[in-house]
Amino acid sequence: MIGRLADRAFSLAEWLLVLALGAMVIMVFGNVVLRYAFDSGITVSDELSRLLFVWLTFLGAVVVLRQGGHLGFDLVTNALPKAGRRVCRIVSDLLMLLCCGVFLWGAWAQAAMNMGNLAPVSGVPLGWTYAAAVVAGAGLGLVALADLAAALAGREPPARDMEGEAGA
Repeated sequence: MIGRLADRAFSLAEWLLVLALGAMVIMVFGNVVLRYAFDSGITVSDELSRLLFVWLTFLGAVVVLRQGGHLGFDLVTNALPKAGRRVCRIVSDLLMLLCCGVFLWGAWAQAAMNMGNLAPVSGVPLGWTYAAAVVAGAGLGLVALADLAAALAGREPPARDMEGEAGA
C-alpha cells in the first residue's frame, strides 16, 4: 500500500517536472520571440522561469535519487562481501539522513525568512524559491529513510541497468 502511494507520488512529481519544463520553454521562447519580433516582452516570465528552474532542479534530485540515477562510486563496495555492502549501505543512508536534516533545517530557516521579501516584478514571495529546498530535503530524507529500512530488513537494493532505471 505504501509502495503504491510512493509510486503515485513520484509519478505526480515527474509530471510536475514535465509541466514546469514545458512552462519554462514556452515562457522563455515566447519572450524571445516577443523581444525580437515585436520589441516587447513579458517581464514576469524571467522571474517565473527562474522560480520554476529552481523547483525543477530540487524536485528532480528527489526523483533521480529514487531511481538510483545519481553519480555513485561502488568499486569498493562491490568488492565487499554481502555483510560489508549492507554495513556500507546503512552507514551511507545514515549520513544522507544527517545531511538531509541539516539541509532541511537551513532551507526551512531561509524559506521562512524570505516569505516577506517579494520578487520585484511578479510579487511572488522569495520564500517560495527556498521552499523547493525544503521539499527536496524532506523528499531526499524520506527516500534515504526508506532505503535504510530496506537495508535493516536485509532487502537488497533494486538492480539498476546501465541507464539507471530499476531492473525487472
